[in-house]
Amino acid sequence: MVEYNQLIFEVSRPGRVGSSLPVSDVDKINLQELLPKHLIRQEAAELPEVSELQLVRHYTALSNKNHGIDNGFYPLGSCTMKYNPKINEDVARFEGFSRIHPYQPVETVQGALKLLYELQEDLAVITGMDAVTLQPSAGAQGEWTGLMMVKAYHEQKGEKRTKVLVPDSAHGTNPASATVAGYKTVTIPSNKDGLVDLEELKKHVDSDTAALMLTNPNTLGLFEKEILEIAKVVHEAGGLLYYDGANANAILGKTTPGKMGFDIVHLNLHKTFTTPHGGGGPGAGPVGVKKKLIPFLPVPRVDKDGDRYVMDTNHPLSIGRVKGYYGNFGILVRAYTYIRTMGPEGLRQVSESAVLHANYLRKKLEPYFEAPYSQVCKHEFVLSGSKQKKLGVRTLDMAKRLLDFGYHPPTIYFPLNVEECLMIEPTETESKETLDAFADVMIQIAIEVEENPGVVLEAPHTTVIGRLDEVQAARQPILRYTKEKHKETVKS
Repeated sequence: MVEYNQLIFEVSRPGRVGSSLPVSDVDKINLQELLPKHLIRQEAAELPEVSELQLVRHYTALSNKNHGIDNGFYPLGSCTMKYNPKINEDVARFEGFSRIHPYQPVETVQGALKLLYELQEDLAVITGMDAVTLQPSAGAQGEWTGLMMVKAYHEQKGEKRTKVLVPDSAHGTNPASATVAGYKTVTIPSNKDGLVDLEELKKHVDSDTAALMLTNPNTLGLFEKEILEIAKVVHEAGGLLYYDGANANAILGKTTPGKMGFDIVHLNLHKTFTTPHGGGGPGAGPVGVKKKLIPFLPVPRVDKDGDRYVMDTNHPLSIGRVKGYYGNFGILVRAYTYIRTMGPEGLRQVSESAVLHANYLRKKLEPYFEAPYSQVCKHEFVLSGSKQKKLGVRTLDMAKRLLDFGYHPPTIYFPLNVEECLMIEPTETESKETLDAFADVMIQIAIEVEENPGVVLEAPHTTVIGRLDEVQAARQPILRYTKEKHKETVKS
């Protein structure tokens, strides 16, 4: 198996061919007419030459080295790494969904449009909003879309507001999205209980406030108990309240952002609604709005005209199109399947179990780690490695030690307002046995820090790649394979 622990370049041999391509039926292109001279390659790219079998084994071996929810516990805080039911994949592969084309006449894709329309309606009910767009292709793009509607709303009223308020426990995408949308961000500190400091909020809310972006429960896993008062403060100043739906897994069937006073919501379908995470693949970040913001939703919109479903573009105040065609359709099919499989009571049970699991795990771990906030949490909770730091071991070291036991570490060093933070989200899909086993390993690591810190400081011990020289990796990154660089790396 040595071959499959090597880079694909290392098993390459000149002349070995693993694929064949048909003769090009495109007329020869004169690159000199299309590209600047300095961008035209002077010699053939040094690509690996391997057989088809070697290629398949190479990528299969890489896949086996990956950690995913299908092969292990993944308690990544605020990411909701829950199981993706395989029925979602089956439905997304139905030919009526997987083999249609976005340029087909709407008369030939009425089933697909019906699914999109019903998903919009379902998400509107789940969030307490009046209308939903499915266009945005990720949570962050959903944030940007929502903020562009905020801007359009205020401009339509003749106002040019310039700042967006963001709590210090907010996701990093919140201030980033606000900046990209052209706003200045103002950070609102948390109080001693880990919640928005209402008095500080009042100091910063004024006629220049476009919106407050808020996650509830927040990134500490705590429910903002004063949310109605927060909404009142923002609305009385003419601002809007934006809900980051990253933590919606905690409130399904219990309450809605609409009831809390939010005007705009984005959802992460890959978190709450079990569509696949990561891999650079397609995502979806639907955005819901209250009635006063409907005119600004992106176009085209899937609507119903009698018994017929249509793509409607006749909305002059719309912010326009934010994604090619109509979102990542296959991902939307998966989310629709999940919602219809679970039903209202099933979704309520999702949140009840997620909250129960988080509190069970929190209570098991609190005696061994510092707990900055001791109140009952929602779907996730934070611990601090500050106790272990005093013994010379950082949260990062403990996270690397977890790899030796086959666990993906929790989110670390976030939120930023907790020293040596570990943010843990077990989700509802894990068993009690899995939670107990993870807790046992965390407790073992805490004991190791006290009795044998070296084993933690030198971790991981069992992974394919050990601990890297992070300083050298940051200062002298190797971003492209060359035989010379590989020889240097092997020697060092």
